[in-house]
Amino acid sequence: MNQQQNIAAHISKVPQITALFWVTKIFATTFGETGGDAVSMSLNLGYLISTFIFAAVFITLLFFQISAKTYRPYLYWLTIIASTTVGTTLADFVDRSLGIGYVGGSSILLGLVCLSLLSWYKVEGSISPHTVNYPRAEIFYWITITFSQTLGTALGDWSADTMGLGYSGGIILFVGLILLILVLYLYTHVSRTLLFWSAFVLTRPLGAVVGDFLDKPIASGGLDLSRFTASAVIFIAILLCIYLSNSVTSKPVLKK
Repeated sequence: MNQQQNIAAHISKVPQITALFWVTKIFATTFGETGGDAVSMSLNLGYLISTFIFAAVFITLLFFQISAKTYRPYLYWLTIIASTTVGTTLADFVDRSLGIGYVGGSSILLGLVCLSLLSWYKVEGSISPHTVNYPRAEIFYWITITFSQTLGTALGDWSADTMGLGYSGGIILFVGLILLILVLYLYTHVSRTLLFWSAFVLTRPLGAVVGDFLDKPIASGGLDLSRFTASAVIFIAILLCIYLSNSVTSKPVLKK
């Protein structure tokens, strides 16, 4: 290949991992909770039908995401949002409708996340997000993300309900764990890839408990906000974050 082809081969299909990335991710996971609940609960469609709806949207967006030749921020984040909504309703269906429970559901999903990462590493030799630059790696990336989003929903419900922490307690727990990862990132030599995926998984239950805190009844420890209103406000915040991110850098990440 010539020099331009070599450069193109190393263009990542994912955004740069910055503070704004994590803010956007938390907004997206919170939207996944409020949006998923809005369709499954407020519209009374139930978890299974809602899962099929969101899965269809996710698969469609994923097709365009993988087909894209370069990183497209709005397409990427819409795909992330779709994965969080399908993760929300799927986790609720498994944990509640099938009666597996939060502990059982979380254990199964954690195993699937680990299996996905191990399979990815065995095939590709790396699970770094900076290596997501061609379809096979991207498929592993999105499979891992989908499992982690579903796991995060189950973990959020488990911490708030089974552990009895409530929504505010769950927020404190997951914020604390994410801050611990930040400390490890700043002051240790722990694998950056390991820290990335740890933070990626933990931002999902944080978004789940924040979403529940916003829309659950006051008697249950929430603010009882409209799920549709909360989702609309969060979606606008996501769009603002994407816009700000694009204003900082409009170039795709190059593999180092």
